[in-house]
Amino acid sequence: MERVNMKTCKQACLNNCSCKAAFFQYYSNVSRGKCFLLSEVFTMKTFGDTGINVLAFIKIQKVTSHRVSRQVARVLGSTIGSFVLLVVVGIGFITYIVHKRKGDVEMEEEYLDQVPGMPTRFSFDELRIATENFSKKLGEGGFGSVFEGSLKDGSKIAVKCLEGLSQIKTSFLAEVQSVGSIHHVNLVRLRGFCTLKSQRFLVYDFMINGSLDRWIYHGVREHILEWECRKKIILDVAKGLTYLHEDCRQKIVHLDIKPQNILLDNDFNAKVSDFGLSKLIDKSQTEVMTTIKGTPGYIAPEWRSSIITEKLDVYSFGIVLLEIVCGRKVFDRSQPEESWHLLFVFQKEGWEQGTLLDMVDKHSEEMYVHNTEVVEMMKLAAWCLQTNFKKRPSMSSVVKVLEGGMNLESNLNYNFTDFRIEEPEVGDEKDFTQLSSSLLSGPR
Repeated sequence: MERVNMKTCKQACLNNCSCKAAFFQYYSNVSRGKCFLLSEVFTMKTFGDTGINVLAFIKIQKVTSHRVSRQVARVLGSTIGSFVLLVVVGIGFITYIVHKRKGDVEMEEEYLDQVPGMPTRFSFDELRIATENFSKKLGEGGFGSVFEGSLKDGSKIAVKCLEGLSQIKTSFLAEVQSVGSIHHVNLVRLRGFCTLKSQRFLVYDFMINGSLDRWIYHGVREHILEWECRKKIILDVAKGLTYLHEDCRQKIVHLDIKPQNILLDNDFNAKVSDFGLSKLIDKSQTEVMTTIKGTPGYIAPEWRSSIITEKLDVYSFGIVLLEIVCGRKVFDRSQPEESWHLLFVFQKEGWEQGTLLDMVDKHSEEMYVHNTEVVEMMKLAAWCLQTNFKKRPSMSSVVKVLEGGMNLESNLNYNFTDFRIEEPEVGDEKDFTQLSSSLLSGPR
């Protein structure tokens, strides 16, 4: 179009649906010039300097507010929908967890009500008042803390507060099932229990002299124990383990015998405690297979094969016996490096050099007076520490030896530091049957 103004050129392109751009060419006055309507735009390049001015108008799509509103609504709707879905899924998951935990608690409560001879069920308020709001801590272990308390009748108690998640239920059920219905003078009595949501509490008789480790380790103990007292403690522990292994309805393997789990009353009578890792085994079973947990230094060599028999406790007892006689820990880095591990010292000085008395607690002159008895006691420890668990004595045999009714085994292997499990001797296979963990009769 010729002889049109700029406004007319621009409107002409707007009115033409096929027009993509309009070029207005003029010399000096925009009121008069030429208009070019283009259906395709390839380039905007001009050639030469002709003195002609050119204005270009490019048509673009106009987005209406209605369309923008629809897009915003679409995005907002999908966002809100996703959020609502997430909330619904979250609520569903939380509801499932709550109901599951509630069901677990109900099953646990039902189970506890079925345990024969179940001890007293305390309320949380009773324990809070008895322990003065859990203010007197006696100690702390792998599953929680222990607090001192007093009941209304004046009797002293120790309250163990189990902490953790799955470990709580496992340890709690193991301990209740193990000692809830048994009574022996050398086992700490379980007075009762308390359950409050995810918390579990076990209530025991209070042992005024605390745990054995306070009395036998140099630098920790309160005073030197006399030899007769040490012998009595060793015998008490042996009797307690004999009861667990042989005199209960089901055989109970403690699995965590160590000085910290042996408590002493006012008269230094020893009582085995802390059954959180214990296993219940039918009397007809001689050996089971499962995962073993315990304290390093007290675990028998067969733990590598996950074999559980009562001989695990016998091995741990042997370590404790040795610690009582020697007045030191099984691992002691305050000693020269070659003497860090008590078993290495026991093998070297005790059997390779024949100097057993050099290992005896040097803070007790009385033990040297009873050197014959002390040496016999260390030989008993050697019997309990045989790497082949089938060659260790039963705890009832240990009691007989301590009471003078049985002689020590003389054919012993004194290599205590070779932790490889020996192959069974001919004839041993018929005496032991390995069972899967599914046949365990107690919780883990």
